[in-house]
Amino acid sequence: MSNDWSILPGVDLHLDLASSGSRRASLERALRDAIRSGRLAPHTRLPSTRTLAAELGLARGTVAAAYDQLVAEGFLTARTGSGTTVAALAHSAPPSTRRMSEPAAPRFDLRPGSPDVSLFPVNDWLRSLRRALARVPVAAYDYGDPCGHIELRRALAEYLGRARGVLAAPDRIVVTSGSVQALALLARVIAESGEPVIAMEDPGLAYHREVVCHAGAQVTALPVDDRGARTDLLSTSEFSEVRAVVVTPAHQYPVGVTLHPQRRLALTAWARERGGIVIEDDYDGEFRYDRQPVGALQGMAPEHVAYLGSASKTVAPGLRLAWLVLPEHLVQPVARAKRLTDLHTETIGQLALAEFITSHGYDRHIRACRSRYRRRRDLLVARFGATFGRQYALHGIAAGLHGMVTLPPEGPTEAEVLAAASARGLAVGELGSHWHEPGEHHRQAIIVGYGTSGDASFAAALDTLVRTLRGRAG
Repeated sequence: MSNDWSILPGVDLHLDLASSGSRRASLERALRDAIRSGRLAPHTRLPSTRTLAAELGLARGTVAAAYDQLVAEGFLTARTGSGTTVAALAHSAPPSTRRMSEPAAPRFDLRPGSPDVSLFPVNDWLRSLRRALARVPVAAYDYGDPCGHIELRRALAEYLGRARGVLAAPDRIVVTSGSVQALALLARVIAESGEPVIAMEDPGLAYHREVVCHAGAQVTALPVDDRGARTDLLSTSEFSEVRAVVVTPAHQYPVGVTLHPQRRLALTAWARERGGIVIEDDYDGEFRYDRQPVGALQGMAPEHVAYLGSASKTVAPGLRLAWLVLPEHLVQPVARAKRLTDLHTETIGQLALAEFITSHGYDRHIRACRSRYRRRRDLLVARFGATFGRQYALHGIAAGLHGMVTLPPEGPTEAEVLAAASARGLAVGELGSHWHEPGEHHRQAIIVGYGTSGDASFAAALDTLVRTLRGRAG
């Protein structure tokens, strides 16, 4: 009998009936193999003997005998009125299909880098989506412009000019699938230009350095102090090969300082004199608490600054929507790189965000989030001030979604604090992984995020952090 690939009705499973041996033995072997490999999951209900016999071209008695044999062996179970089902065998899946165990989630999460996704404006987003889809032309569901849908680019041009001081025109904007893709596209274009050296803040986000290097560029460290990135060093011989710089001027990550006005001037002057490009990562520029927001650097030198913004912190990372406002000479190269990467960012989310912005729902949502985050920030400051005084110094708390806690020289190390916190079910960030090169001379600090944890758990998380630091204090 030739190999017969057939489908079990209702469970969509192929059975290979061998050409040698009896038909009953071939059916038994095929069912055993399907059960052992996991293709037939426990408790799956098999077709009746009549149905399977008709499907396979076998006698009904042959199928019934095969079922009876597998019931006797424990592979199947049969109950009157319930049919025949796959037994729940106590055996492990093959090594190739065994799933790796995932680390247990911490009880309290004060790691930086994420907003409170429970604040996602579900109802407002749905209203924006409905309004957008009600009037969008059918062509919007086709392949789109690599630069992004024009409705979103127009909305962003108005919003960024009004709220962040960005000089933006729709034809200078490229919409990307998240800020990581935006950074990768820019790094690729810069690397392909023949001048691949990009300076990045030190300390800074290690993942972004990896992204830039993966795109083909070379990274050199630009030190950060209490005035922000040392942009005054860019004119020295040490940085003579640098033609691009990545900075977080509104709220440096992770230290949290704002780039000093003199450093801003030095940076834009360097870009004009060298023909350089500044990549301004404005990842949380909307969240400032103790003073008016610092305007985007891009407004000072729009032909030399590539502005990078995102909905990840303001709305949710899951949207995967970000944008670049580019100097004119970079628009086409970046658009080409975008087209060759993924053609274009998905359109439906772009249309919803455009409606969310133009209806001012975006502004209302940001104000509501800012109020929630400020209350958490204030609680963090109050608890640390009342408990530790100046023993553990807080930095970078005028803005953003995180603060840096400097550990005293005679106190615990980062590793000790993280281990003690983990023992209490608390996760926090640490400064050590952000340095370009590890070294004992680096300051010791932990990074406390107040975005990830919701209101209900933040106070308890903060109590756990305070107890941890008390327990580690000399």
